[in-house]
Amino acid sequence: MNKIITVGREFGSGGREFGRRLSEELHFAYYDQEIIREISKRTSLSEQYIQSIVEHRPSFSFPIHIGQSFYPLSNPAFEQTMAIYQEQARIITEMALKSDCVIVGRCADYILKEYKPFRIFVYADIDSKIKRCREKGPEHENLTDRELKQKISGMDKKRAKYYELYTGHSWGDKLNFDLCINTSRTVIKEIVPAVAKLLV
Repeated sequence: MNKIITVGREFGSGGREFGRRLSEELHFAYYDQEIIREISKRTSLSEQYIQSIVEHRPSFSFPIHIGQSFYPLSNPAFEQTMAIYQEQARIITEMALKSDCVIVGRCADYILKEYKPFRIFVYADIDSKIKRCREKGPEHENLTDRELKQKISGMDKKRAKYYELYTGHSWGDKLNFDLCINTSRTVIKEIVPAVAKLLV
């Protein structure tokens, strides 16, 4: 059985960097945006469109009530959203079965639950997240601290809704993870070797 590590993360916590550095330390395959690219190849949808789908909770259409019967409205957008999630789940499972790997986000901890992955969740306090976003964000993004805080909060809410919709679990709940890592005021590359030792 391959070793599978999944990394959930708050926006701005450095979870993506943590996952990448951990995969390098362990010499495991690393999957993140690669999943989006593979979905794009298989569905002929643009990567930008797929990214927008997997970062937003799909909207449901309510049925029209006629007499005593309910006739659900056709909702092609919702059907496509579900199709993308199902394709994502297939790709994540295929990747996990190929080799030892680290997979960031995308409900991988839930999708792969039968393979018993080691589930990590990365979080940080708001000041550390703002600082990290300023260091890693686009140069042209001139947001005030208040605007950046709102952006961080908004992204985390989207991730929570997406995770809860597809898994039925609370996003970030410590009971759903094997290890929770607080990256506040830490240098990620310095903590990765210690975490890697726990996993070998």
